[in-house]
Amino acid sequence: MRARIGRVEVGEGLPVRLMGVINVSPESFYKGSVRRSPEEVARAASEMEEQGADVIDLGAMSSAPYLESWIDEETEAERIRWALKAIRDATDLPVSVDSFRPRPVLEALRMGAEAVNDVYGLAHLKPVLREIAESGAALVLMARDVESGDVIEGIIRRLRASVEAALDAGIEEERILIDPGIGFHRNHRDLKWYQVDLEILRRLREIRALGRPVLIGCSRKSFIGKLTGREDPEQRLYGSIASEAIAVLQGADVVRTHNVRETLDAVRMASAFIGRPVRG
Repeated sequence: MRARIGRVEVGEGLPVRLMGVINVSPESFYKGSVRRSPEEVARAASEMEEQGADVIDLGAMSSAPYLESWIDEETEAERIRWALKAIRDATDLPVSVDSFRPRPVLEALRMGAEAVNDVYGLAHLKPVLREIAESGAALVLMARDVESGDVIEGIIRRLRASVEAALDAGIEEERILIDPGIGFHRNHRDLKWYQVDLEILRRLREIRALGRPVLIGCSRKSFIGKLTGREDPEQRLYGSIASEAIAVLQGADVVRTHNVRETLDAVRMASAFIGRPVRG
């Protein structure tokens, strides 16, 4: 149960990998992650590499489901162009593009991005699956919007369908990771949205039964604010670290974070506790 993002191998029997978040979208929910110039992006990428990031995840449009953040595809693609170049100038870490729309994804692949992080699980990228397959890039497939029934069973069904669509398009299994979508199930009929997020963390090992490495993104998210009373994402660092440690204890293979230095320490401790290889 392993996959590869560029030169970085992830999965069972390996250290938990860290994906550092850089956003160039002013509309993003956590303003501390936003970089507004090539110089700021390059500096952030270099710092994340020094702090222990394995992969950089570049976002050019906010995907938070509770924000009015829609921009046109060309604007997103243009942001990706200048930001990805700045990252490439600063580091040789693999880059994942956090996008679900064809034009920005194709632009990122043209510039050599090693992964596509799709929060819609291929719902919008089917027209360009052939290009993704030919690029050799990895895919992170997320589940979202489970509205009824057992939430974990619903997540597994959606992830399985996305994985099968990727395989049918010729994308090798070793290039596929899955994400259960913490923060993206807002309308469940029986559970409040933050209870859904807790249920995902509690039952993460069930999702691993799909046989693909699992990526988790808890960092600064709303459920942490709800449970700790910290409305401002700037105040959610400690809750983020606790959530990320729990995710590792429950079997996460990749942790996507805004806080690379602090998260690395939490990941080291949680990994040592469960006997997983520890990052040097």
